[in-house]
Amino acid sequence: MSTVIFWFRSDLRLHDQPALAAAMRSGATHLVPVVCHPPEAESTPWGFPRWGVHRRAFVTAAVQALADRLAALGTPLVQLQGSTAEVLPALARSLGATRLVCEDIAAPYEQDEIAALRAAGLQVRTVWQSSLIDPQALPWGTRNLPDVFTAFRNGLERKGVQPPLPLPEPTRLLPPPAEIEDALATPQLATARAAAAALAAPAYGPGATDTRSSFPFGKPAFDGSERAARAHLAQYLARQLPHSYKATRNGLTGVDYSSKFSPWLATGALSARQVMAELRAFEQAHGANDGSYWLWFELLWRDYFRFLHLQHGRTLYRARGLGTLPPPTHNPQGFARWCEGRTGEPLVDAAMRELSTTGYLSNRLRQMVASYLIHDLQGDWRAGAAWFEAQLVDYDPYSNQGNWLYVAGRGTDPRGGRRFNPNKQAQEHDADGSYRRMWGTA
Repeated sequence: MSTVIFWFRSDLRLHDQPALAAAMRSGATHLVPVVCHPPEAESTPWGFPRWGVHRRAFVTAAVQALADRLAALGTPLVQLQGSTAEVLPALARSLGATRLVCEDIAAPYEQDEIAALRAAGLQVRTVWQSSLIDPQALPWGTRNLPDVFTAFRNGLERKGVQPPLPLPEPTRLLPPPAEIEDALATPQLATARAAAAALAAPAYGPGATDTRSSFPFGKPAFDGSERAARAHLAQYLARQLPHSYKATRNGLTGVDYSSKFSPWLATGALSARQVMAELRAFEQAHGANDGSYWLWFELLWRDYFRFLHLQHGRTLYRARGLGTLPPPTHNPQGFARWCEGRTGEPLVDAAMRELSTTGYLSNRLRQMVASYLIHDLQGDWRAGAAWFEAQLVDYDPYSNQGNWLYVAGRGTDPRGGRRFNPNKQAQEHDADGSYRRMWGTA
């Protein structure tokens, strides 16, 4: 009789779960799925919490939905709150378990979590599963990626590289050990479990259902669950919105101007391979065009940022990134005004108010406000990336870091960053001022 712990990280789903499948094949007779909620007090080097209210509420809803699905399969989800380096080894000791399986996340914070578990004596197996393309299928491997995305995309398309088909949902799971409740009764685990239980009802603020929000995650159709993710994908395809995606993707507000897959992709409630499999089926039935191709294009960008992490690792998180520019300076007063939407630049302030109110922001506006912090306020790009991490319901370490490096000119792209003129952006994307009026800056 042996027990394997399966740690859900940014893969809060049952469909297309190679890591969970690996745990089921581990030879264990019992399975204990676990989620670790981050400590409330965890903060960034910039003095604000790593988890803002919107991000925490969205992820909490995803976890609760996952717990319900696991309970229906007879394998309850253990929820703990606290440092993973403390609570997961404590859980293993109480269970008499030595093996833990989880997805691989190639970002420094997440890699440090794994190192701490191994240092505590756990046998940890990580499984790469968040990308569309299998890293082993890359023509160059991950050590020799092209320095620009276009060459990456063209290389994959010339070779005809396609993603694997998604795995089906499991119909059964290994049962928990009979002594699970006794194991969870130890003082340390009981405290961590009680703290997690206090999060059972997501603390939705008014922004979660704000009528101005482009992703009102407090409404059932946009909640964090795998069910909502799959239903959203289905209705998006049924309405044939992929065909218009390229034409509308630079919109600033509204539910349908972009796919809105990103929040569920970020938590892992939706698999990129599931999206692609259903998109290909859509194209077979309704035809492909520039719009549906552009969804593939965007998913490849998402992959590219993941593979850059496999190639460069912590180097991407240095002040100078991959480049030779001097380290950025931090402008505390300008940064505070930027976070609060008080810079005096109407489109920037409108965007930052939307972000803090709703936890969401269009891609066009993300690039514009990032540019303003870096190039106009002479701020530290790392502080901006940390603010996005705290605020966004679709925070993803790979895409967040990759996009900030891109705008700052500290990534692989040779063109030296991107500077967006707010007035030009307003003329092109908010010519009538409706977005600025919506957020009280016109």
